[in-house]
Amino acid sequence: MAYAKTEEEWGQRASAHLKAEMKKAEVTYAEMVKRLKKHGFKETEASLTMKLKRGAFAASFFLACLAALELEGVALADV
Repeated sequence: MAYAKTEEEWGQRASAHLKAEMKKAEVTYAEMVKRLKKHGFKETEASLTMKLKRGAFAASFFLACLAALELEGVALADV
């Protein structure tokens, strides 16, 4: 798969990746909010939903989501 060409495309791919990983791990938005809280993030279900819908969030949020899902990392080819 080719790399994204725009910032928006990178964001949408990152968002889609997180959603897919949440689904694979059977983690609901409510559960993800709880897990993110353990990593210092004060999210609500609504704020999480909007971030993933917009595909616009900080790298720190993306990394915290990976940690919350207990993932070792992500290969760029997977995003």
